[in-house]
Amino acid sequence: MSEKILIFTATYNESKNIEKFIRLIDSLKIKLDLLIVDDNSPDGTSEITKKFKTKNINLKLVSRPKKEGLDTAHKLAFRLSKEKKYDFLITMDADLSHDPLKIPDFLKALKSDTFVIGSRYITGGKSDLKGSRLFMSYFGNKFIKNVFNIECDEFTSSYRGFNLKNLTKFDLDIVSSKGYSFFMETVFQINKKGFNIKQIPIYFSERKEGVSKIPKIEIFRTLFNVLKLKIKK
Repeated sequence: MSEKILIFTATYNESKNIEKFIRLIDSLKIKLDLLIVDDNSPDGTSEITKKFKTKNINLKLVSRPKKEGLDTAHKLAFRLSKEKKYDFLITMDADLSHDPLKIPDFLKALKSDTFVIGSRYITGGKSDLKGSRLFMSYFGNKFIKNVFNIECDEFTSSYRGFNLKNLTKFDLDIVSSKGYSFFMETVFQINKKGFNIKQIPIYFSERKEGVSKIPKIEIFRTLFNVLKLKIKK
């Protein structure tokens, strides 16, 4: 029996990217479901998604009435994936900073690993970030690695995969951090529960369309939350 696969992305004002994103996943010709959770984007992201006709995948849309945040969208996807008894869940951004054509690499790794994260900072990985943004991202991840003492070079990427067959007793609701800190704490909790972390190289491409939703202060908020988790530990 073939595995049940769910790909998930959260959207807010991605009307200029969502069609290409869906089309690239559809082009893989892999039997899977694509879940898009949209937080009432005023630019019509939901409307574009509703009208899109796929050939090879099942497209599912959840339109929320207001902007509820990344962390709640990811928790929703994780909960639904377990309720619907999916075998694998892969999460990623819809702004094309994450290449959907890497999905087969995640699926291959998930056959033998429980948690897989796409890393810009291991051999073979690459990032389009430049200047202060690259500096803050690279050394921010180094800082998290050293504080937590976890053998992982990437904590903040949302391009990651879960082998749900091995995570029956794991729940993302234990992650208390909000916003982008949610991604960092998820890795922390996965490691704390004793699950192996597998990294695969990815190419992080700067978005070509739309506006980044990451506030400049977010990196400092994340590092502050790292120290809070370390103290609690």
